[in-house]
Amino acid sequence: MDTATALTIFRNAIIQYVEFNDEEWQEFIKHLTFTKLKKKQHFATADTVCDKIGFVVTGSVRYYHIVNGEDITNYFSFEEDFASSYKSFTTQTLTITYIQALEETRLINITYKAWHQMLAHPLLAYKMERFGRLIAEHYLCCTEDRMNSFVTQSPEERYLQLLQTQNGKDIIHRMPQHYIANFLGITPVSLSRIRKRILEPIAK
Repeated sequence: MDTATALTIFRNAIIQYVEFNDEEWQEFIKHLTFTKLKKKQHFATADTVCDKIGFVVTGSVRYYHIVNGEDITNYFSFEEDFASSYKSFTTQTLTITYIQALEETRLINITYKAWHQMLAHPLLAYKMERFGRLIAEHYLCCTEDRMNSFVTQSPEERYLQLLQTQNGKDIIHRMPQHYIANFLGITPVSLSRIRKRILEPIAK
């Protein structure tokens, strides 16, 4: 995929947050950088500052933590979604999150320095303020939904809800089963049982 195509995908995707006119867009893209990650390469690692927000053009990443030596997956980002440790990015503090490419992944990035340069730019300042606020709201809503699901839903209900989400099919078909089980807060054996219970009525 060439740069022009990637930028077109990016521009169309962020309309839900902010829409730039052509003059603003030409100034905005001067501040972007591009990254290509190999499978298993990291976009961010724990105990470092995540100094950029990435937009996934192609590929996918997973978010995970190391807890008592165990690798625990807790989120995924796919095409046309953002990837970042947002708290680390905004506060410039160390993150506890690893973000790892699950396949070859291409991203468009905005670094912390570039973001603040645009916030100070008279042509872009207002829209970048709006862009930042709406991305923060998006992350907050995702976090609240995930927390609520662990309080109010059974593992099977969480799995069924996952199937109905925008990225549900991608997660089910593109992610290893043990990552999905981590994401749902269950063991791979429990996930297999849930999938079997769901599929049995369909097969009859």
